[in-house]
Amino acid sequence: MDDAQHIANCIYAYAERIDLGDFEGVAQVLAHADVTFEGVEGSQRGVDALTALYASTTKRYDDGTPKTKHVTTNVAITLDGDSANASSYFTVLQAVPGMLPLQPIIAGRYRDRFERVDGKWRFSARHVTVDLLGDLSAHLKIEL
Repeated sequence: MDDAQHIANCIYAYAERIDLGDFEGVAQVLAHADVTFEGVEGSQRGVDALTALYASTTKRYDDGTPKTKHVTTNVAITLDGDSANASSYFTVLQAVPGMLPLQPIIAGRYRDRFERVDGKWRFSARHVTVDLLGDLSAHLKIEL
């Protein structure tokens, strides 16, 4: 597997972990990254801070999941030795039986940086920009 595929797999691992409701797993994927959100001051970093962030902002249902599917597309990766930059789009689909029919609820962009440490690629930064908002009432515990 080439470097670009390893980096893409990091991006996809985030989507899988969040859709499983595994907020500690999300935090592990992003453990070494400064995570920022467009229009929000400051950054989050580290397993404890990121686990707390996702637990405090994202609803989970009886099965432990947020009943979402994060679809990541338009992944573009630029390699530069032991660092890399990536950009991608995300669209989040959600369906909650009896509450919310299947629909896209939010879409935007990720701007990521990666570093290779001890031969393995990991996130060093993630910036999230939200471009489109739908009905987030069944997804978030906060207002955007």
